[in-house]
Parts: sequence; C-alpha cells; structure tokens
Amino acid sequence: MKILYFDCAMGAAGDMLAAALYEICPDKEGFLAALNGAGIPGLTAVAEKDARGGVSGCRFRMRVNGAEEEAALPEEGHSHEHAPGHEHEHEHGHGHGHDHAHSSLPAIRDLIAGLKLPPQVKDDVCAVYGLIAQAESAVHGSSVEQVHFHEVGALDAVADVTAVSLLIRTIAPDRILASPIHVGSGTVRCAHGLLPVPAPATAWLLRGVPIYGGNIKGELCTPTGAALLKYFAADFGPLPRLTVDRIGYGLGSRDVAEAPNVLRAILGVSSGESKDENTGENASVFARDTVWELSCNLDDMTGEELGFAQEKLWGAGALDVWTAAIGMKKNRPGVQLNCMCREEDLNAVKEVFFRHTSTWGVRARESRRFLLRRREESRQTEAGPVRIKTADTGKSKPEYEDLARIARSLGTSLAEARLLLDKAED
Repeated sequence: MKILYFDCAMGAAGDMLAAALYEICPDKEGFLAALNGAGIPGLTAVAEKDARGGVSGCRFRMRVNGAEEEAALPEEGHSHEHAPGHEHEHEHGHGHGHDHAHSSLPAIRDLIAGLKLPPQVKDDVCAVYGLIAQAESAVHGSSVEQVHFHEVGALDAVADVTAVSLLIRTIAPDRILASPIHVGSGTVRCAHGLLPVPAPATAWLLRGVPIYGGNIKGELCTPTGAALLKYFAADFGPLPRLTVDRIGYGLGSRDVAEAPNVLRAILGVSSGESKDENTGENASVFARDTVWELSCNLDDMTGEELGFAQEKLWGAGALDVWTAAIGMKKNRPGVQLNCMCREEDLNAVKEVFFRHTSTWGVRARESRRFLLRRREESRQTEAGPVRIKTADTGKSKPEYEDLARIARSLGTSLAEARLLLDKAED
C-alpha cells in the first residue's frame, strides 16, 4: 500500500502542502502546465528552490495578476498564506492596489466548475472550499451561502487548493496520513485586530484533529491548510512503518529562529504490519468519519409519542436511533432517547428533539467512528434480487429490507427467505 504522510511539526498552509507535494510529484512540468492552464483568472504558479533553516526545499508562489497575496501579520513568529475569508482580511491598498471585490461561495463554485481539470479534482476543490466556507459561517454567525471572500485572497486559496488536489491525484497514494498539527501560539494581527492562535476558523476546522501549541509565537496553521488536511487525511498520528520512496519539503514564506519553517511530505510503501492503534487490526480495512451523537432523558412521554419522535428523527437524517431504560430523579423510571447523525443534518435532528419530545435540553457530542470498508453487490434469487454488503475482512450481510420484501411477497419467515439466498449461492 502506497502511503503519503504529512509531517506538520511546523504547521500547515496551502502553499507549503503544495510545495512539499510538488517535490515528490513524478511529472513536475506536466503538473505546472495543467495548473497554469486550468483557467484560474490571472493565476501564475511558480515553484522555486530555496532553503529554510538549512533545509533545502521548494517554495510555491501563487501570483494573481502578477502580485502575491500578503500574509496575515502575526504579533510574533510567522504566517504562511492569506486565508480566503473574513478571518484574515487585509487592506490591500498598501501594496497591491487590488480592488476590494468579494466572491460568494456560489461564485467560487461556478469558477471551479469552469476550470479545465479532471472532474474528481474539481469535486475535491469544491469540497475543501466548502469546509472553509463552513468554518467562516460558524465563526461569523452567517449562512454558508452568505459568506464572502476577498477576490484576490479567494483566487489565491483556490489556486492552493487546486494545486494540492491535482498533485494528490497525480501522486495517487492509497492512504493519506498526517502527524498531529503544530498550530503555534500567541496572537495574529488581522483587519479586525488581534486574534488568538489558532484563529477561530482554523480552530473550527481542526475539531477532532490532534493539535498542540508549542513555544513558537505566531500562526503556524492556516484555515486553508487545516481544511486540506481535514479533507484528505484519513488519520492523524505518528509516522507508520514505511519503506520510504520520496521525501519533499515545502517551505514557509518566512524564516523562524526556533526551527526550519518546513512541512515534510513522505511517500512510501507500507510493510503491511502497521496496526490501527484503536483496533489492533490492519488499518487498510477501516474507514473513519466523524458523527454527532445527541441524547436526552425523558420521563413524561407515552410510548406512542416516543415512537413518533423516533420516526421523525429517521426522517431528519439520523444514521441510527435508539432508546435505553434509565432511572431518573425522584425515583422515576425514564427513557433515554439517542440518535447519531452527520454534521449537515445536525440542525434538523436537533429541531426534532425540541419539537417532538418534551425535553428542555439536548446533549450533543462529536464522535469519531471506525467503519469497515465495504462494497455492495446484488445477488439474484428466484424471488428477486437481494443486496449484499461485504466488508474487506470477509464479513457479509444481506440487506434486511430485501429479505423482508421477499418474505412478505411469499408469505414466509425471514429465515425461509434467507434460505432462498443460500440456494442462489449454491
């Protein structure tokens, strides 16, 4: 298995990720031609050799209409790139003379749709930019569609995200991993004044990701870098056992006294002996995602009302709904109502709790879960097709709804319907 590992000991930014990947890219000229010919307005991407703290690597420069975007100004330390949204807005009139035009997320999506790129790369760029917009939306209390980005900063970020997405598809690793992310410490100065490090949008994006502050003052991880790692990395932890093939160093824009300002990309082949620390099994058979778990305690609802509430939770997008018998205050028997959902369905699910149950409060927590990688196939029986989901471990299970449909149509039990499936296998 080909593994790509990002060493983020000095944080992460879009230009640093692009530069590190460029160094290990098998077709550097082809990549640059594809990026510069993609159709990003006014973009010229240039890769230059340089060094930071004695470490030689690549500096990736994105010029929009001949000018590079200014980085956010830290109180101390350094920053790598311009963040595309309000989090790091700057007065461009002090050096570039750019218009203060803004772009909405729909406009950015339209721009990406028109680029001369493979469809998969466009999907990646849209997804990463969507994460950035979600972060800005959460921080500023507005809807995702209302988030606006400074035009030059938006193009700069689109270029960084496009470069990283295109390089990853070119390198084509089987799995992407990253170290815990060094975010820096102190404050960073922006148009709105001083902001704590990590900046609010970056902190929102890095929920569920291991991070640390350290002694270096300034912003080491930007929103774009955080969004790219959150989207592409399957897991965060120490470097796994690899036979290393190539190593690339992406340089930050500034020298830092405490350490070389570089992000390292390591490409290698897994020995097959690496075990997932949470399961003890080969990590390649597992996928991982993040879900929300919501629950409340109830002691004054009828069984009919509870059943109706559960139906509504399923309808709002819940991935699972369950109840548990509990003992409550004043020695009252009660029921704990629980559900699990994806973040995009969180508000709808939360609304069901408040509208269709008697609760005055809902507990919520973000959880990681590990999933067996699976595939689905259809098997034909004499009573119709049955979908079978099969995990890479060999575990398989027929879909209940298909078996139930057969049992209802034939007037048999589920067990007898399953026998038809066994006959089809024979």
